[in-house]
Amino acid sequence: MAYQNLFIFSLFILFYALFATRIDKTMISGPVLALIVGLIFGPLVLDLMHVKLESEEYRIIAELALALVLFTDASKTNLMVLKKNAGLPIRLLLIGLPLTIIFGMIAGFMIFNGFSWIELGILATMLAPTDAALGKAVVTNQAVPSKIREALNIESGLNDGISVPVLFLFIAFFDANQSGNGLESFYGLLLLIKVIGIGLITGLVITLTMVLIIHFSKAHKWISESWKPILIIALSFSCFTAAQIAGGSGFIACFAGGFLYGTLSSKYKPGNNAVESAEGAGDTMSLLTWLMFGAFVIAKFLPEITWEATFYALLSLTVIRMGSVYLSLIKTGISKKSKLFIGWFGPRGLATIVFAIIVLDVPLPNKDTIAITTVCAILLSVVLHGITANPFIKLLNKK
Repeated sequence: MAYQNLFIFSLFILFYALFATRIDKTMISGPVLALIVGLIFGPLVLDLMHVKLESEEYRIIAELALALVLFTDASKTNLMVLKKNAGLPIRLLLIGLPLTIIFGMIAGFMIFNGFSWIELGILATMLAPTDAALGKAVVTNQAVPSKIREALNIESGLNDGISVPVLFLFIAFFDANQSGNGLESFYGLLLLIKVIGIGLITGLVITLTMVLIIHFSKAHKWISESWKPILIIALSFSCFTAAQIAGGSGFIACFAGGFLYGTLSSKYKPGNNAVESAEGAGDTMSLLTWLMFGAFVIAKFLPEITWEATFYALLSLTVIRMGSVYLSLIKTGISKKSKLFIGWFGPRGLATIVFAIIVLDVPLPNKDTIAITTVCAILLSVVLHGITANPFIKLLNKK
């Protein structure tokens, strides 16, 4: 059965690779196709894919896929454009992200009965980060103004890492509430500083060290061409796992490492072709995550989706996200159309999947409802953001 699953996935990747450029110009994105294939071959339709998939295994696949995507995307960041427009991602992260969580908690309080404020905080935080991989159709499209592309890329690269300590803070509040022990008020600030700080330091130190070694090896012609993409993949995984082991955010480490890698002199880098190859590996891992999501996760939770979950998911993708972004970008000088564009393209994907797997291990009273709502939001995001990417880009550039 394992070979049958691998055969289906391999065929999907083969056919997708053959028509990838043509598909990118349509309203159907790679994740959408992967979901469709997963649904068709999964238990809901043909029932040809079967797997005893433990949550930890799925989490590792999703985490490594996100880590590689963050690293390669950050390595291609245009430093000159970022210097000119650094205010946009800073506002999105420091104002837009907290507002998204706060508004999400308020909306949850009005929609769900019996939720504690801790559960509302957990749900809102799970749906706050955006997905760099799912938003690739926008951040890599040259038709989108560079300042908007860089703002979305930086935001999606960092907001999941910043959301990690916030999520664990809410989980810590829940554990303290269950045990009857109080939680010190500055615990959250210390946790935030620790997770982000360790992630930044780990990513920068490992990347700088390895790039210097790579340069030395390259100067002596010890690196073969076929191994250059593997170096980038291994470097991103090293940043991620080292930061996680040290108690920091692996996602922050990967983005910081990738950014440093991309800003160093070209003589220290293996080459652009290696980055492109590594990026292809990240996209492949992402598609595997989405195919499994369609085949097994959606198959499990789709029959249980309620109107409350659907309504909250829609609010999360629209009013909550777009309202938070709009408020955070006041007095930035960009047009109303651009603010709405940035607000809309906040897709929920790999980071939210990882967060959902984490929360499934927490004995929350309304854990099932939280999981169902999260799955609903991800499903709606993949479809809606996928089919609107190219049309909305054209609308953005329309005079």
